[in-house]
Amino acid sequence: MLTVEEAQKIIETFTCLDMRIMPSNLEREQLRKALLLLANSSDYQMLGICASSIEEGFLALEAYLKALGYEANLDYTTKSVDGSVYIKFNTLKGSYYVDSYNGTFRGVLVSCQSSIEGGINGTYGHLPLDLFANC
Repeated sequence: MLTVEEAQKIIETFTCLDMRIMPSNLEREQLRKALLLLANSSDYQMLGICASSIEEGFLALEAYLKALGYEANLDYTTKSVDGSVYIKFNTLKGSYYVDSYNGTFRGVLVSCQSSIEGGINGTYGHLPLDLFANC
């Protein structure tokens, strides 16, 4: 059973400054558990997806949303972005936007938001795009 502090330490190893692309199966499982604990301890989350294509980005977004317990029925076929994309999703509002992205990072930023003092408020990532694939 993870504590919030332990979960934060696990996730903090995946920062923009020290991004790891292929964590081991054990690390992936620990990371999933840590993220779910922090997300469930916050009021809502904002997700930022940096991906090589719109399809890859929405595939990751849908997997993360499903894992976090949200509906993931997104229609991105009306969006037209060539090349790399940044997708921002607000779970409180259920809204998102898509834009082109010229950066080199690939992964998911998860920002946990709490309205109470001392609650979980922090941004974690870049986490692997496929962290929740096949879960």
